[in-house]
Amino acid sequence: MATGTLDSGNVRVAVTGAWYAGPTTAAAPTAADSELAATFVNLGYLSEDGTTRTTDRSTNDIKAWQKGALLRRTVTDSGLSYQFTLVETKKETLELYFGAAFDADGSIDIDPGETGGRKSFVFDVIDGDEVLRVYIAEGEVTEVGDITYDSGDPVGYEVTVTAYASAALDGAAERRFYPSLATTP
Repeated sequence: MATGTLDSGNVRVAVTGAWYAGPTTAAAPTAADSELAATFVNLGYLSEDGTTRTTDRSTNDIKAWQKGALLRRTVTDSGLSYQFTLVETKKETLELYFGAAFDADGSIDIDPGETGGRKSFVFDVIDGDEVLRVYIAEGEVTEVGDITYDSGDPVGYEVTVTAYASAALDGAAERRFYPSLATTP
């Protein structure tokens, strides 16, 4: 039986990468290697756990009266989110985590219900010469994790970014760029 062509060169590892945040008015990236608008800021180092992408999907089964046969399954709810822990303590990281801006004197007033509003996000995944770029036109920090202060670990700021359907992406929640899969030069 033919199984197709296997190619170990197509196995990817997320060796390194970066998360960027910017206003929803920032120009969208046009390719995996396009320069980002100056309003995107690099959020710095992430914990060694990297980033986890989660797709939520709920379905409804439509069944026939005859023998309870399954006729169709429809998607009733769907969502997309990314979870990661920032370990660089800097203005941009803390403003994203706390959903608030710093005052000129270095203080920040925190309302635990604030998300900071919608932002655009770019996530680059790099494996040697291979790059995957994810663009979220409209995302929001919808969950934050605990902050632990101890002498053996970096202070981390765990965030969950929820991607929303966006008119900028014709109703999609994210755009993914895979240059190695392009069919045109």
